[in-house]
Formats: sequence, C-alpha cells, structure tokens
Amino acid sequence: MSHLPRLLRIVSVCARYRLDQISPLTAKAWPLRLLMASIGLFAGNKTRGLTPPQRLKEALQDLGPIYIKFGQLLSTRRDFLPLDLSDELQNLQDRVPGFTSPTVFEVVEKALGQPWQHHFNDIKAASLASASIAQVHEAHLITGEEVVIKILRPGIEKTIREDIKVLKWVARLVERYLPDGRRLKPREVIDDYEHIILGELNLLSEGANTTLLRRNFENSPKLYVPKVYWDVTRDGMLVTERIRGIPVSDIAALNAHGVNLKQLAETGVGIFFTQVFEHSFFHADMHPGNIFVDPSNPEYPRYIAIDCAIIGSLSRDDQQYLARNLLAIFKRDYRKVAELHVECGWVPKNTKVVEFEAAMRTVCEPIFEKPLKDISFGYLLVQLFRTAGRFNMEVQPSLVLLQKTLLNVEGLGRQLYPELDLWQTALPFLEDWNRRRMKPSFLWKALKENVPDWVEQFPHLPQLVLNSLNQQQKLQTINDTLQAAMLQQRQRDKRQRKRQQRLLVVVLLIAGAFSFLYFTS
Repeated sequence: MSHLPRLLRIVSVCARYRLDQISPLTAKAWPLRLLMASIGLFAGNKTRGLTPPQRLKEALQDLGPIYIKFGQLLSTRRDFLPLDLSDELQNLQDRVPGFTSPTVFEVVEKALGQPWQHHFNDIKAASLASASIAQVHEAHLITGEEVVIKILRPGIEKTIREDIKVLKWVARLVERYLPDGRRLKPREVIDDYEHIILGELNLLSEGANTTLLRRNFENSPKLYVPKVYWDVTRDGMLVTERIRGIPVSDIAALNAHGVNLKQLAETGVGIFFTQVFEHSFFHADMHPGNIFVDPSNPEYPRYIAIDCAIIGSLSRDDQQYLARNLLAIFKRDYRKVAELHVECGWVPKNTKVVEFEAAMRTVCEPIFEKPLKDISFGYLLVQLFRTAGRFNMEVQPSLVLLQKTLLNVEGLGRQLYPELDLWQTALPFLEDWNRRRMKPSFLWKALKENVPDWVEQFPHLPQLVLNSLNQQQKLQTINDTLQAAMLQQRQRDKRQRKRQQRLLVVVLLIAGAFSFLYFTS
C-alpha cells in the first residue's frame, strides 16, 4: 500500500485533535476511541480550548495545503454539513510560503524552450503571491506590457494524486462500514474535489476560461477581466495582464477613495445573475482574494476578477428550472417549487408532491417571517437543497458550485453594504429574464435553432418508434431480473452488516497501531 506513510500521518493528526469524538458515527466504536486517546497521549493532545469544528479546521491545516483546499470545498457542502462546521471551515486560508527551486527563470525557460530574455525584459525572482497550487511573479514583456506569470508548484500533481488516493480509500471505508456512511456520500465528495483541484492544475484551461469571461464582459463598465498573452502562455505557465486595484475586502481603502459601497454591492449581484442566466458561464471561485475594485469612477465602481480556474455552467434546462424555482420561492408558491423539482428530475418521479410541498413550507415560512433584507438568499437555497435531499434529490455538481458562488456573492455584498437586500436586487432581474423568454422573438430564435435537427431526424421517425417499443420490452425484462437480484442482495447485506462493522474496528485498530509505532519510532 503505497500511501501507507501518508495514511499513518493522517491517523496521527486525527488522534491529536481527537476527531473520533466529533462524528456521531464513531460514538459506539469504543476500541477506536481508546486507540485514538492512546496515540493522542503520546503525539500531543491539541484539543484544549477548541470546539469540535475548530479541531477539524486545525487538523486540516496541520495536514497541509491539499487538505486545506479539501476543507474549503467541504465548507460549500452546507446541504449535509452542520452550519457551525461549514462556517468554521470557511475560515481556512492558504498561507503557503513561496518556493524558490526551481527558480521562475528555469520554469519559464523550460516552458518556452528558449532563454526567457527572448520574450521578457525582466522577471521578478520574488513571488507576488503564493498559494497551495501555484504562485505568481511580476514581469515585463519585451513589448513593454506589465504582466504576471503564474507557475505551478514543483511536484504538486504527484502530491495531489497521492493524497486523493488516501482520501478515496478512507471514503470507501466510511461508506461501506459506518452507519449512515452512504448518506454522507463521501466518495461523491472526493470525486468532486478531485475534479476541481486537478482542473486547477490545467493553466491552459484557466487561460481559456479567462478569455471567454473577458469576451462576455468586453467593454462592460461593471467587470474587467485581464488579458491572456497566449503567445507566451504554455502548459504549466499562464501569462496575464498585471491588474491594479483595491482588494474588495479592504473597506477602509474603498471608503478612502469615496467608492459608493451600496452601488458596488448591487453591481456584484447583477454580475452574478448576468453570468448565470445570460452567459451560462460563471466565475465559481469569487472569494475576496480573487476580486478587486477599480475606483477610478467611485460612484459607479468596476470589479476586476482574476483566477478563473473554477468555472460553473448551467444547461438551458437547468437555467429555466432554476429561474422558475427562484421566482416561485419569492412568491412562496411551494407547490410550484415541488412540481418543478419533480419535472426537471432533481428528485425522483415518484416523489409525492404534497409531502414535498409541506416540507418546503415548513422550512421556508419561519425564514420569511423576517424582513426580506435580513434573510440570507444563499442560506435559504441551502435549506431547500437539504430538504430536497430528504426526498433523494440527486446532487447536481453545477448547482453545488452555484450555491457556493451565491453564498460568496451574498457574503461579499453584505460585507460591503450590510443593508443589501439581495431579494430586491435579484427579483427584477429574474422577472425580466423570464419575460424576455416569453417574447415571440426569443421563441422564434429557439425554433429556428431546432428546425434543422427536426428535419434531419424526420425520415428516421418510424424506425425510432419501433426501436423504442422493442427497447421498452427488453428493459421491462431486465428490470424484473434486477428486482429479484436486488432482493437477494439486500438479504445478504442484512446478514453481513454486523460482521462488516466489526471488521471496520479491526482495520482501524491495525492502522492506529501502525500509526503509533510510526509516530513513536
């Protein structure tokens, strides 16, 4: 098992912070708790004065930048995490020292295949900023433009893949052996994390995302996206325009420049909904470190967005259903919300609409008793997803990214202007978008786009009907066979469940014993 050393390190850190005490899943696993207490005694107990969420956050920080990023991703999964835990994980910050070997000059020359002086007048050796995946350096092109060069940390992909193997192994254990393990969907969470973090390693993809986002907001007075210099961008090296602005979290500096914070907050909401419903392409990592403000026109300030590694996108159907869901929520039409969830397939077709409607009403009505400006739009969406989860709503990765981004946008907006009423800002946008969809010009455009496909498929229609009838008969036979097999499997699972739980304790005892030997050796 090649990842054993890393696994032992994880066990040691878990013991120091007694993470076994945090999860109710381990409440009855007294051998595990005894082992963790023993290892923690020798490794150095670090639980004093820390709440359980703080202990998890500190443990992830001790394990390093990959696990910090994992904690940041977990903080967005408010659909199943306790709110106090997700709030604490949101405080995770990447404060990673920059690397100096190989030097930025060596990285650039290797990427370009020639001396760096052929393309740059100068490159600063000290990094401008550094994070867990990459760092950036200031430079000037030979044509005089001021740019930044983003380069990946050496060996970072290998480290990430090794850590993901460990996380997947742990996720399989949790899902297979612990009570309610499957409900937490640990493997699905790890898969999402793998997709996101490996995507951040592809700087060419980030450059393409940046270029498209820039094109979507070309000449916009609301958002500026830096230019990508493709002639010097390579795999593992991204060169973009050097931007200068005020960090959006620096309220004192914004006030010093006379920036209209109310306008700035409302503009941010408008940008978000424009990306989601107009472009179907939204920046999904809009935390304060990636957002700056151009204060040159303080009454109507403009945002500057960087780091487009994580991008979200919605299909036309998801756009439509999401907008209609949000409008129904605004109007407290819970029956419509329930029907739309079933209609778009977010919950199973056999879901009882009346029961789903009642659950939605139970969640929403206490929230709507507050003034609208005091209601968190993002929090309400989280509660709705949680409620839908009780009705076996399948997790939609695009909606998870949307939820995370909305929480960021709302939090950022209220940090700028505490009286921000997201509802008042969003409702006119959604109503206008819905009205435009119903205009004859929009419907005619959609019709013209689909007519060529319909014409092409029309001659094959009779054969398609016959194939569909035959396929339906085959599927019914397969379904009957599967139902019988599933019944037998459930009976076998029931007999094996207790043995599996005992086996989990044995496995963890062995891992803990190795960790103890590893730590004390």
